[in-house]
Amino acid sequence: MNKKPASPDNVFSESSASASLAASTSTAGATGSSPAAATPTPTPTPFRSALIRSGTIRATTRSFLHALGQDDEDMERPHIGVFHTGGEMSPCNLNLRDQAQHAKTGIYAGGGTPHECPVVSVSDGLTMAHSGMRFSLVSRELIADSVEASVRGHQWDGIFAIGACDKNLPGLMMGMVRCNVPSVFVHGGSALPGQAPGVHGRDLNVVDTYETIGQVLAGTATAQDLEAMSRACLPTAGACAGQFTANTMGMVSEALGLAPIGSSMVPAVFSERAPLMRRAARQLMQAVWASAEGGGPLPRDIITRRALENACAVVSATGGSTNAALHLPAIAHEAGIRFHLDDVAEIFARTPLIADLRPGGRFLARDVYYIGGAGVILRTLMEQGFVHGDALTFTGRTLAEELADAAPPDGEVVRTPGNPITRDGGLTVLKGNLCPDGALLKTAGLKTLVHRGPARVFESEEQAQAAVQAMQYTAGDVIVIRNEGPRGSPGMREMLGITALLYGQGMGDKVALLTDGRFSGATRGLCIGYAGPEAADNGPIAALRDGDLIAIDARADARSITVEIGEAELAARLEQSAAARRQMPPLGGVLEKYALTVRPAHQGAVTHSGQVVWLRDDS
Repeated sequence: MNKKPASPDNVFSESSASASLAASTSTAGATGSSPAAATPTPTPTPFRSALIRSGTIRATTRSFLHALGQDDEDMERPHIGVFHTGGEMSPCNLNLRDQAQHAKTGIYAGGGTPHECPVVSVSDGLTMAHSGMRFSLVSRELIADSVEASVRGHQWDGIFAIGACDKNLPGLMMGMVRCNVPSVFVHGGSALPGQAPGVHGRDLNVVDTYETIGQVLAGTATAQDLEAMSRACLPTAGACAGQFTANTMGMVSEALGLAPIGSSMVPAVFSERAPLMRRAARQLMQAVWASAEGGGPLPRDIITRRALENACAVVSATGGSTNAALHLPAIAHEAGIRFHLDDVAEIFARTPLIADLRPGGRFLARDVYYIGGAGVILRTLMEQGFVHGDALTFTGRTLAEELADAAPPDGEVVRTPGNPITRDGGLTVLKGNLCPDGALLKTAGLKTLVHRGPARVFESEEQAQAAVQAMQYTAGDVIVIRNEGPRGSPGMREMLGITALLYGQGMGDKVALLTDGRFSGATRGLCIGYAGPEAADNGPIAALRDGDLIAIDARADARSITVEIGEAELAARLEQSAAARRQMPPLGGVLEKYALTVRPAHQGAVTHSGQVVWLRDDS
């Protein structure tokens, strides 16, 4: 094993992992000094990458590494995969390759050899409201699989992952946990908000454009208004600016301990991101060296039930995306932990809503950055007992240690748990005879938590979209969209287009929406998604008929959703729906593989059996 450089960023100095790292740094630094005779030193574990670069039979492998521009010293270093979703498929990903170059610089400075590895990304914004959305959630699995294939195939020793669009954040984190090598994740940052044409000080994001479409259809806005909004709402690279799925999962990465505290809310276009990436890379290399000496934390040391509870708490406290309740069970699955929707619901129910963020509130990710970042939220939750401070982070320090310097809440963007916006949190899980496995509702910003109305049933998103555009529904209706679950769609499409149209038409607070599909993190209103079991599995949603009365009660003492028909009638209908179950046309390709392997939404819509064991070839 080659000698690692001494580092000014020794983040392990206060952890159990630091003892071995500090000792090794003092005895095997840049000068190569020998350890004191009286001090026993553990035998280092060879890096996995030695398998492909050391010995006579690996001469051809070294040829490939030389062709990459590596010299003998570079080859002897630990090899690190730098995964990012950079590219021109969406503004979320537009500058991630630039950020990755700073990460590579930090890795090399920390004694590693970086290997840049772009991975696929599917933009939710560009796939919304058409068949392309079937590939969005599927891409999460493709990303995790790509990380595993690249790391295990090339025997890399660590992972630096950068993502900024909805599904690539959880996909990259799932890949990190699956491989279980020293890893760090950094959210690529959000876009700055736009400014409304002619209205100084009104911040815009892409949801404003969606809702303006509804206003045009309702005759309350002009085509010129819509075009001006379309041009103004996304002025820079970066993820959508509100507490939608990308920024929610960015905060989750910090709460889980997989990301540096303070990293997720730095806007994508700020120069601060360059030193942030270099610093995170050097911290990763500290973990890589410590792990080789038996002291550094691996992702499955970090992803524990307490860490997952911390992540759920930050989602609920910020009114974050309902998609987090799909992604957290999937991340837990990679660690071999059973953490399903019921577990998520328990944390949501006990965590107050303290951050006033869009879409349910007033502020954006940029505003959280200016008051001190996600650490502000995590620290105040920890101090009031809603977050476990003893959870481990990728640095080897506890979350409490990492949050020691976090700023207090400002009282406006973020409040204290003692003075919350609501005491019940920003999301809730509903259950009842209509959704025995549960369904998700974002309650942040809702004007009413109770609704009872007749079902207006549609067999697909396209059917519902056409009816809503033509305003073929009535105030009080419960618009039901089925056959959009993980298997039935397949791919579990998001319904932001429909919900935004309803708001634009002035009906967002006058109807409810229920689907076995998903909702965007940008969705607002009485929109209940992820209903399980899905129609394709003959869940009760498959038995609904136009006019059935549906009762929704999201208050803390109820959290229920029921259809007002007798048990015998419901059972008889389900027998009929099972016999007449819709046959999917031949799919082929990735959707066919997905439909054949995907598990239910309440289990995270995962596609493999669980915790992967990666045995060393030399074990």
